[in-house]
Amino acid sequence: MKTMLKIENLSVDYFRGKHTIHAVRNVCLDLYEGEMLGIVGESGCGKSTLAMTPLRLLPENASDIAGGKIWFENQELLGLSDQEMRELRGGRIAMVFQDPFTTLNPVLTIGDQIEEVVRVHSKGQRHGASAQPAKDLVIDVLEKVHLPDPERIYKSYPHQISGGQRQRACIAMAIVSNPKIVIADEPTTALDVTVQKEILNLLDQLRKDLNMTVLLITHNMGLLSERTDRLAVMYAGEIVEYGETRSVLRKPLHPYTKGLLQSLPKLAQQTEDQGPVTKSRRLPILPGQPPDLKDLPKGCSFHPRCSHVMDVCREQAPVLKPVENIETACHLY
Repeated sequence: MKTMLKIENLSVDYFRGKHTIHAVRNVCLDLYEGEMLGIVGESGCGKSTLAMTPLRLLPENASDIAGGKIWFENQELLGLSDQEMRELRGGRIAMVFQDPFTTLNPVLTIGDQIEEVVRVHSKGQRHGASAQPAKDLVIDVLEKVHLPDPERIYKSYPHQISGGQRQRACIAMAIVSNPKIVIADEPTTALDVTVQKEILNLLDQLRKDLNMTVLLITHNMGLLSERTDRLAVMYAGEIVEYGETRSVLRKPLHPYTKGLLQSLPKLAQQTEDQGPVTKSRRLPILPGQPPDLKDLPKGCSFHPRCSHVMDVCREQAPVLKPVENIETACHLY
């Protein structure tokens, strides 16, 4: 299986005054050709930082890549010049951001913004799209993302279309240059539930139709179960569980992953021995809060919230290692 993106021991820090925030710590990931890899975790666990680092979109004056390497098609991305990154960013690797309204320029039409991507990256496209008139290409890609009346959308400004249509336009902008990898950073956060499902179904279908590889970032475990091939669970800047999505969701090993899954609401079911469920029940919750990334606890970062904590957890950080069909970072194993 061909590896499209390889992340080796990546660590990223932010600076806030005199404090150093360890946003990503020693992360290792492989992204394989044609797959959809999901990354899930609570807000503040480092997912978005991990997503933006391959494209070097981090603020230069407030962040530092403290260690590690990122490989894409035999190129080490962190060593590329700014010009080389501009040619790659939005071309061979594209990104879909969280909020389509702030992603799009409010004073340019949708058509103008997508055409700009075509002009910048037309020379490097894989399917010779530069030979096609820019407007025809944009109309074609708006149809691919299932936008109704693409001629109208082409001429519209962002405020003139709905939130779901704006996100589809952002996806169109991402795929117009025929990228090999699309990084989707919580692409459904600002959308209602029904539109969330439509957007993720669209990304999954485009991945298959265009032979793309997708890295999907989210905090919603339920959105990942049917669409991702593999799943990485992040906590406090580290990956604590990693493996095939079905294996991770059916038999999670790490207490943090178990806590996330147990906190999902489920429809009450009637059983023969218990009868119908009539009383309201409180969902299990993970006690406490994620740790402060500028003052991490000693040992396992999760141990202050873990019901299985042992003495070794307070002193020694666990490492990610194979257990059964997945990898987990926990002293229980």
